[in-house]
Amino acid sequence: METVFDWLTVAIFAGLAVLFLQRSMMDKPSDNILQYVPAAIGCACANWLGNHGYTIAAVLLCAGVLAYIIYILKPFTMRS
Repeated sequence: METVFDWLTVAIFAGLAVLFLQRSMMDKPSDNILQYVPAAIGCACANWLGNHGYTIAAVLLCAGVLAYIIYILKPFTMRS
């Protein structure tokens, strides 16, 4: 863990994992595991881009991953 992108993408991925684990404990999970794959791959790609000097692309991809999580996975809504 040497760069800002290492820390940032691991933090996003950890939040994604917690969201998945929380939702998988529900009686009727509203999410499919495949919905988490684009965000996980996005974290890995953003980390690679950031570590190889493509800072702007990495920041934009991190923002895209966060937007995907907010708009598709909806972590802040109460699901019954």
